[in-house]
Amino acid sequence: MGFGLAMLETIKLLGTVSRAEFLLPNLGSLIMGLAWGATPPASLLNLIVLVAISFTIINLSSAIGAQVNTYSDYQLDSRDERKKRLVQATDSFGRNRIKVLLIGEFLFALVLVSLFALIQGKPALLFMWAVGIFLGWAYSAPPIRIKARSWMAPVTLILVLAVLPVLFAHYSFASVIDPLFLLSLAGLALTVYGVIIPTEIRDYFGDKAMGIETMTVRLGLAKASLAGIALLATGAALTVGAFLLEFLFEQHSLLCVFLFAIPVAAIFVLEKFRKLYILSEKYSRSGGESSLAEEIMRLSANNPRWIMLVTQTYSFISILLLASKFLL
Repeated sequence: MGFGLAMLETIKLLGTVSRAEFLLPNLGSLIMGLAWGATPPASLLNLIVLVAISFTIINLSSAIGAQVNTYSDYQLDSRDERKKRLVQATDSFGRNRIKVLLIGEFLFALVLVSLFALIQGKPALLFMWAVGIFLGWAYSAPPIRIKARSWMAPVTLILVLAVLPVLFAHYSFASVIDPLFLLSLAGLALTVYGVIIPTEIRDYFGDKAMGIETMTVRLGLAKASLAGIALLATGAALTVGAFLLEFLFEQHSLLCVFLFAIPVAAIFVLEKFRKLYILSEKYSRSGGESSLAEEIMRLSANNPRWIMLVTQTYSFISILLLASKFLL
């Protein structure tokens, strides 16, 4: 019993330092890639195997990037009361154990991706994974630490969180890339960084104090909020356009009705962004009033829910696209 409880506690700690909350967004990447890449007739068994392997690789790679971030940002996070749980989990799990875990996970993932690329006859899969792993490490870890290098940070985040995972999943199932898929991918990429900006806003005050020049620190709170609004609105429009054209071309026009879910979710989140912009303007005019700073951090701390709402709406539409290929 004692061993079982200890194992369960270790798993919980590992989930915390690996940011298990990214599991559903990662599933969304797989679903979107699968929806655009899978075409009938396809062997159900082959499809299940590809889904399982792709999902394992995407999640393992995400865990590696999250663990590198947790390890590298330990000193910064220890000064942030809102990240107390993450710091405590890191202390309990052990920073040295994280290093050992990272090595083991990297080697396992390398072998798995290499075999997968070999069996599929698609060496580009290994290349995409290698680029993603490198950028995930370089984003947080010194000496490169891309997150502190202004405009390079958003480009890296877009590649690591949106473009490469979805492209990897898509290419696992298809050999030809659909132009409409690229349009939807562009929409997703803009959306992903748009909904990440409030997270940077939440960390703005700590990052600025530590001399970490994220794009939000460089732009300032108000301009960053406007950028988030523009990126999310444009990304949602491109995504709707891609799915709309696909449904019409495949003569599934009735499914277009469900596309209203995307603007509804986007408008809800954009309203939150508008509030952040108003607060940021007030903060700037006040000369840095602490109560406004607290209000900005409190509001932006809800961002994980906003990310979940938008990404899962995209996943829902992707599931409809997949169903239309095999069931309609």
